[in-house]
Amino acid sequence: MSRRHIDITPELMLRAYRAGLFPMAESRGGDRLYWLDPERRGIIPLDEGFHLPKRLMRTVLSGPYEVTADRDFAAAIAGCAAAAPGREDTWINPEIEHLFLALHRQGHAHSIEVWQEGRLVGGLYGVVLGAAFFGESMFSRARDASKVALVHLVARLRLGGFAVLDSQFLTEHLAQFGAHEIPRADYKRRLAHAVAMRAEWHITPDPGLLEAEIRALRAASPHD
Repeated sequence: MSRRHIDITPELMLRAYRAGLFPMAESRGGDRLYWLDPERRGIIPLDEGFHLPKRLMRTVLSGPYEVTADRDFAAAIAGCAAAAPGREDTWINPEIEHLFLALHRQGHAHSIEVWQEGRLVGGLYGVVLGAAFFGESMFSRARDASKVALVHLVARLRLGGFAVLDSQFLTEHLAQFGAHEIPRADYKRRLAHAVAMRAEWHITPDPGLLEAEIRALRAASPHD
């Protein structure tokens, strides 16, 4: 993994993502950002490789949550940046937040929000270029809230014709959904193909189509 200190602008961020790099801060209070280019890259499948457990599908379709897209991007990234049990520090410093808010205003960064009784309890955010979605971070303040956000993200990306869902790194949390690592060269080949394609980010997809995609994810999942 290579890391070096640079000054980053929203325009430079887009060029970097297109080349397969992404920025991180050392900590929430850190004042430096670095490019990262991992030797192995985390990928979440958008096809039959995605694993949606039956219980989680029931929660997604009929649970206590309302799910939206781009309703409150600032709150979603703030939730990801905040400390939480087991995650006392994050790599999202104020400069990262500022840069992503700028990308959101430009239409390049998007969020999924999960609400319970009007309170934001989970969500995620990332960058879109062509048919690639670069997942940055997620958070949860209620049971399965971040999982619900991820399922909604995958369903919306499938509806929009996306080809790559980049998770940057592989975690145990993501591995349960079928996420896996691929070599850097393989990732960059897939990325070059995806960013040259056209895809549509669905803020308010047809509810029937969205449910059908979620059920299709479950139908293609391994039995549990």
